[in-house]
Amino acid sequence: MIRPVAAVAAMAPYALADLGEAGMVSLAQNESAFGPSPRALEAGQAALASAALYPDPDWHALRQAIAEMHGQQRERILCGAGSMELIGALIRAFAGPGDEVLGTAHGYLFTATASQQAGASYVTVPEPNLRVDVDLLLAAITRRTKLVFVCNPGNPTGTALPNAELLRLRAGLPADVLLVVDQAYGEFDPQDPTPVFDLVARGDTVVLRTFSKAYALASARVGWGLFPETVGGEMRKLLNPNNVSGASQAMAAAAMRDRAHMQGIVARTAAIRTEFVADLRLAGFSVPEPSTNFVLIPFASEEVARAADRALRSGGLLLRGMGGYGLPHALRATIGAAEAMRRAARIIAPFGKDIP
Repeated sequence: MIRPVAAVAAMAPYALADLGEAGMVSLAQNESAFGPSPRALEAGQAALASAALYPDPDWHALRQAIAEMHGQQRERILCGAGSMELIGALIRAFAGPGDEVLGTAHGYLFTATASQQAGASYVTVPEPNLRVDVDLLLAAITRRTKLVFVCNPGNPTGTALPNAELLRLRAGLPADVLLVVDQAYGEFDPQDPTPVFDLVARGDTVVLRTFSKAYALASARVGWGLFPETVGGEMRKLLNPNNVSGASQAMAAAAMRDRAHMQGIVARTAAIRTEFVADLRLAGFSVPEPSTNFVLIPFASEEVARAADRALRSGGLLLRGMGGYGLPHALRATIGAAEAMRRAARIIAPFGKDIP
């Protein structure tokens, strides 16, 4: 029998898509409710003419677009097949058996899977009131800590840590601990990203972003990040040199330059989200203030959350259960079309009576 050298951690079941029954409206995947830029679609179509060729392994045009739009050095930018690839490579490069990767109780749990695959221990600290606590993170640092991951805004909480707190976290960490700030939902956060981006110049901080959310390119699988030179050099050893397809690179570059379209997606999403949150709070739900394209809905108990989920499915709507994130009493609702969100709010509202 052929056996692996070591046990390989599988992708956590909670991260695998639950597509529900045919015909359901999915509000479960944190995809964009609105389509990508027409310029991106045109660029992708044009790039298909070169499908016989391998994609650019250095992502020249894409990195240039990102650098120009964000005022960053092109050399600090690396791209991946979604930010998941970049997270996995970071952990493999800088943590292994005997090391610890530090995160938060409700942080993006692919980090836990990637840590296990690298043989490192994934350690978490609580998130009081569903918010990242810098003091708890600093208190949890040990000699074994190699990386600290902070998802900001958080997934699945939706809450955002002020930039000043991220800067305080970096200032309090040992110089040999790499801070990774995952900003997959950064475009939905009204804070200026510059102070956090500037941390990369220190040589001990990485900032990750994606085209899957605000740019509506989840299927294209394009993530990017800002990396110090030494960190980026180690990443290059692990990344597949043809990791992002030519069409995806072309679409992402065009989407990055069509800033007006992205900002329109963010504004429309925020408007629908505001109405949805108001409806839920009127029904008695205590919803954390979201800075994302989704809303976390805490119910009175796990049983009530399951009952609400059954009612939503009966109504043709699919939300995401949060048991894998240590929040079995909650559901997460991606912001979809306005009509779907009003329908979801109507179905959920009666369950608010169970909240003390």
